[in-house]
Amino acid sequence: MRRAVIVDALRTPFGRGRPDGALAAMHPVDLYAAVLAALVARNRIDPACIDDVITGCVTQAGEQAGNIGRHAVLAAGLPESVPAVTLDRKCGSAQQAMDFGAQAIIAGAADIVIAGGVEMMSRVPARANRLDRDALGPSVHARYPGGLVHQGIAAERIAARGGLSREQLDAYALRSHRRAAAAEDDGLLRDAVLPIAAGGGTVTHDEGLRRDTDAARLGALSPAFRDDRLAQRFPEIDWRVTAGNSSQISDGAGAILLAEAGTAARMGLRARAAVTHFRVVGDDPIMMLTGVIPATRGLLERGGLNAGQIDRFEVNEAFASVVLDWQRAMNVDPERVNVLGGAIALGHPVGASGVRLTANLLAALEACDGRFGVQTMCESGGMANATLIERL
Repeated sequence: MRRAVIVDALRTPFGRGRPDGALAAMHPVDLYAAVLAALVARNRIDPACIDDVITGCVTQAGEQAGNIGRHAVLAAGLPESVPAVTLDRKCGSAQQAMDFGAQAIIAGAADIVIAGGVEMMSRVPARANRLDRDALGPSVHARYPGGLVHQGIAAERIAARGGLSREQLDAYALRSHRRAAAAEDDGLLRDAVLPIAAGGGTVTHDEGLRRDTDAARLGALSPAFRDDRLAQRFPEIDWRVTAGNSSQISDGAGAILLAEAGTAARMGLRARAAVTHFRVVGDDPIMMLTGVIPATRGLLERGGLNAGQIDRFEVNEAFASVVLDWQRAMNVDPERVNVLGGAIALGHPVGASGVRLTANLLAALEACDGRFGVQTMCESGGMANATLIERL
């Protein structure tokens, strides 16, 4: 039986997604190409053996348009024979790239795949590909009067429904920064982060991490998504979500080297984990960010496991309310969730974040000598991915 294994996971440091961000001077093709080239070089594989490069990118416009995965393959100096495809499953794009790559390997359609993602939110702002036009169409508006909502409103609805206080949201955000700082100090992710030459220097650390933040500073922030018009539509909202308890707009890229287990052994590659089960779901597009719950439940059912058998979870910190709501529904010990920090502290370059989740999950499993790990990602439009890996 064919198995898909993870050989390596590598990402850039995440820069702040604004014009003065640490990575903002770089073209997104070159940023992603740097990761591809480094991943191939440090694993000493013949790049001609790569069957496909599957790339996540959400805003495929401007500098990220026209199949950025293929452009990055060429920019990295890989053989012209290496194909590439770019996909958009919103925040789960890079995780979906990994899932598709693993599925191709299991099915016998490929032996070596690079799965990754890139998003330069400083240079290609979110929604830049919509050109101020209605992307839903009249039939969607007819089904959902008032239209779909911003993710921040969905995060507010989740907090209100679950009775999550502002203090709880901010406490979770502070935990993320402290866990991320401890992981950096302990060097747990050193091998997963590629230093990048940019802006006249070398970027080595995630720019969004705030070591000096505290409860008082987080508590002083104003609600980020207050909207009087939407307050009439959703009267339960009392505005608890801030920039401090939300993920950060970021720049970044990352990639994962996947191989068929037998192929990896023949090539002398060390398999760190097997990608064993997958689940992707659709959910209420107005509540939007709750899909991680049915996705995780469905994944565990497919894998024949229960939540208590999973050693570490990575639940993307799109918003603190999403993780706390998931944690309560799944009845999972917080000490097994996002133990190395998450997107609130490290940033969320939407097309690339799935790689960071995988890298964190691998490092967390190795640190605790664990066996099973789950990563799950909520996505715009009411979707979610969940992936089960088994450490080898």
